[in-house]
Amino acid sequence: MTSYDISTAADPVALTAAALVSLPEGVDAPGYDRAALRSGVVHFGVGGFHRAHQAVYFDELARRGLADGWGLTGVGLHRPEMGEVMRAQDCLYLVVARGAHGTTARVVGVMGTYLFAPDQREAVLQTLSDPATKLVTLTITGSGYLLNPDGDFSDDDPLVAAELEDPGRPDTVFGYLVEALDRRRAAGVAPFTVLSCDNIPSNGTAARTMVVSFAQLRDSELARWIEDNVAFPASMVDRITPETTPEERDRIVRSLGVDDRWPVITEPFSQWVIEDVFCNDRPPLDEVGVQYVADVAPYELTKKRLLNASHCALGYLGYLAGHRTTAEVMADPAYAAYIAALIDEVTPLLPRVDGIDLSAYKKSLLERLANPEMADQLSRLCRRGSTKVPSYLLPSIIETRAAGRPAPMLTLAVAGWFRYLQGHDYAGEPIDVEGPRRDEFVALARQEDADPRPLLTVRDVFGDLADDASFVRDLHVASEALRAGPRDTIETWLAVSGGAR
Repeated sequence: MTSYDISTAADPVALTAAALVSLPEGVDAPGYDRAALRSGVVHFGVGGFHRAHQAVYFDELARRGLADGWGLTGVGLHRPEMGEVMRAQDCLYLVVARGAHGTTARVVGVMGTYLFAPDQREAVLQTLSDPATKLVTLTITGSGYLLNPDGDFSDDDPLVAAELEDPGRPDTVFGYLVEALDRRRAAGVAPFTVLSCDNIPSNGTAARTMVVSFAQLRDSELARWIEDNVAFPASMVDRITPETTPEERDRIVRSLGVDDRWPVITEPFSQWVIEDVFCNDRPPLDEVGVQYVADVAPYELTKKRLLNASHCALGYLGYLAGHRTTAEVMADPAYAAYIAALIDEVTPLLPRVDGIDLSAYKKSLLERLANPEMADQLSRLCRRGSTKVPSYLLPSIIETRAAGRPAPMLTLAVAGWFRYLQGHDYAGEPIDVEGPRRDEFVALARQEDADPRPLLTVRDVFGDLADDASFVRDLHVASEALRAGPRDTIETWLAVSGGAR
């Protein structure tokens, strides 16, 4: 793709199929025959991340003439607004990638149909049941899996009871998948592969548990058939994709001269690693940069312990200091040095993985976080702390302490979360804490100022760390230190640890 210059464009072109021949210079249009694409992929959850990530890979297949049978059908479950935009724009949209070395824009055209499931239930089921559908991909967020903390299917959820009462009228992803697989089994049609692209632990196993467990409640023979015949590969996805604000959307219209009602803004970096296990045809995504591997776990671990942990640390400590975006906070040398020290603290815990040069990966990560054109909202990174902190920060702390090494930077990040939960930043501005256990955690954080012990009583989050007197002491010291303010504390801790750069 070519880079474009920011300028004021008059009379922007409304993005539709008819407008592809008249797009402004610098905006890459799909050069393939969209009408000739046959859909073989159904995707649930057509949000910003999917449109900036998985759909772009399939679009690249089409651009290279490799997408025969791999066109996309998008399915929405909750937001009718996306369907309205996609239909008005003939399922076309812009992906704007902004980096330190320039900005590129492409129109993605690989999605041929968008279905809004609540209004088009039977059309979704027919598409899923069509033998041409070989792959179903998911970005439905962790809440869409209905799994309890032990990883088991929550069969007592009211949604499950409603699905069982009338399986032919599903409302949930697992209901759609199981009903479609039952129809394919009855018709003697091979099943599709179910590929989770959600940022949850062991997403392939989670998808399998969700689908097989629900099928078991319907029909044990159907569950056995799914267990024996359907593949649920794990995957790891990575591409920073902030929410597109109205202001950013207007900026794109002015600068590109293309009127897209819901463009996607992202970074140049993109990674997709997929477990090489399919029960139907496998798309040739390895031709466009996807890695097919035997085991996704070490790639997933590297991303979570470095990128996701950095997001947590930046989010809480940066927001408390009054910063609101990643670009803003990483422009502060103290925070940039802190994140570099944090990932150095984590590095000894990571496995050596084929295809990942850890030194290069860490350098790239710091550049990505500091990307001046990627104003990822810290408020977004701060959401669901009760899920993120035990997934991305605490495991590294546990392993570091087991190895007999200190973890000051990780511990400071946890202290930052505790302080964030008190509901106001250091300027006294209120914080809208978001998460599934908001009230519980906010109440505990406010019990004792700078004392972490009330929060550490939540065993399903902190486990045995609450019994580690040394960790409790270190966390209390970090919490007390934060009274001086996040930036001053960071500078002091970097100086003491030798991490200042």
